[in-house]
Amino acid sequence: MLNVQSIERHPLKPCIDAETRVLFLGSFPPPRKRWAKGFEFFYPNFTNDHWRLMGLIFYGDKDYLVDTAAKTYRMDRIMRLVSEQHLGYYDTSEAVRRLKDNASDKFLEVVEQTDIRALISRAPKLRAIAVTGQKAADTLCNYFGIAEAPRMGECIKTGGLELWRLPSSSRAYPMKLEEKAEYYRKMFEAI
Repeated sequence: MLNVQSIERHPLKPCIDAETRVLFLGSFPPPRKRWAKGFEFFYPNFTNDHWRLMGLIFYGDKDYLVDTAAKTYRMDRIMRLVSEQHLGYYDTSEAVRRLKDNASDKFLEVVEQTDIRALISRAPKLRAIAVTGQKAADTLCNYFGIAEAPRMGECIKTGGLELWRLPSSSRAYPMKLEEKAEYYRKMFEAI
């Protein structure tokens, strides 16, 4: 029997609007105890490199969006980037069970997938969805009935959208930051 108390609901609201052109979809946020202090947004784990990747790509400085001294992120700069670049953020899962008490996608059981169609209906200018990890890629492809996820750094087209598979921004993913940034940069240049 499923332990109902072990089901976690998504703690954040989708960051998407009518101007969003690129939607980043991860799998699910890490446990709250791993969030950077005072940071209530996507990719909140201070050891996750998503915001360093964005800083490197858009500002030429991996620490531009990072408050290293406080071990958190610069929310004002991040929100300006999100607005100026028309970025959206959410995850492929609305509810999960953690099979271990960690942030690893490997130990996430998807209980409820996000209604991606309802989510993207809010963004009529959306051109691309970028999944940032294998779990997110598998969940998204399952949702759309796509047999095989795109290869790393590539996209497939469905329903007028490009679905991009990018490397995970987790430091557990064995790839240097600069190499990951090249995959992300390739996507931005293509769209």
